[in-house]
Amino acid sequence: MGDALRRTVRNILVAAAVLTTPCVAMAEYPERPVRIVVGLTAGSGADLIARLVAEKLSVSLGQPVTVENRPGAGTNLATHFAATQPADGYTIFVATVANAINASLYKRLQFDALRDFAPVILAGSASNVLIVKPSLQAKSVKELIDLAKAQPGKITIGSSGTGTSSQMAGELFRRRAGVDIVHVPYKGGPEAATALIDGQIDTLFAIVSTALPQIESGKVRALAVTSKRRSALLPNVPTLHEAGLADFEAVTWFGFAVRSSTPKDVINKLNREVGKVLAVPDVQQKLAQQGIDIGGGTPEQFGAYMKDEFAKWGAVVKETGMTAD
Repeated sequence: MGDALRRTVRNILVAAAVLTTPCVAMAEYPERPVRIVVGLTAGSGADLIARLVAEKLSVSLGQPVTVENRPGAGTNLATHFAATQPADGYTIFVATVANAINASLYKRLQFDALRDFAPVILAGSASNVLIVKPSLQAKSVKELIDLAKAQPGKITIGSSGTGTSSQMAGELFRRRAGVDIVHVPYKGGPEAATALIDGQIDTLFAIVSTALPQIESGKVRALAVTSKRRSALLPNVPTLHEAGLADFEAVTWFGFAVRSSTPKDVINKLNREVGKVLAVPDVQQKLAQQGIDIGGGTPEQFGAYMKDEFAKWGAVVKETGMTAD
C-alpha cells in the first residue's frame, strides 16, 4: 500500500471515529446563581411566592436562587431592570397584574412587558373581596347595585390608590354593573380599610387575606369575591359571577417570566421545576393561608392569560381616561 493510500485510509478512519463518538454535552443550565426580581416589598404576595419558590429551586437546580426586591413606581422600576438583563434565564422576573394595568396607565414606559418577556408559568392569584360598611343598606350585590342606581353619584368606593388593583376592580364593577359610584383613592390598603371602618366611604375592594380580620369581627360586611371560584378563606361568600355579573374576575396574579429570546429549553426547565415547587404540600399550605390560589400550566397558557389581562385592563384604563404620567 502506497503512502498516499495509507494517508487516505487513515483520514477516513479518523473521520469515522469522530462521527461515531458521542458529542460532549454542553454545560446544563444553570451553571451559576439565579436571581428572582420582585417589584414589590418584602412581605407582599409576590415576594412570598418568590421566596418559597427560590428556596426549593436552590435545591432542585443545584445553584443558589436569591430574591431581589426592587420596589417603586408601581413595579415599573423592577420591570425595566429585568427587561434590560441578558436573555439567559439567570434573571427571573415576577410578573403581576400591575404589569397588565401599567401597560396602559403609563404612556412613556421604557419597556413593553408583553414584548420584552417570555412567560414561564402562572404561580398563583389572590382574590379581592367587595366589602361595605355595616350601616350601608345593602346586604347583597344586587341590593348594592339597586342602591347605587337609585342614588347615582352618592355611593363612594375607596381604593388603595390610583391605578392599583383595588381601584381597577372597582372600575370593572362600575362598568359591568352600570352604576355611577364615586372613587376615593387613599395612600394604601390600610388607610382605605380604616376609612371604610370609620364610615368615611361606603365600599371597597380589598385583598381577601387582609380584609378577613375585619370581616370576621363584623367591622365590615363581605358581599362577594372577585375570583371565578369562591375563596377558601370565605367559603360562604359568593363570587361576583354568582351574584349576577357574568364572568367577572379581578384578581391579583403572580407569575414567573424571563427575557424574550431566552432559550426554549431553559424556559421549559424552569416551567417544570417551578411547577414541581407549586405542587409541594407545605408550599400550597403557606400560600393557601394567604388566600392565594395555586397556578400552574404551560408557558403558552400563561402567555395567553397575560394577553387577556393586558387587554381587559387596557380597556378599563382607556374608558376611564386614567393616566399616571
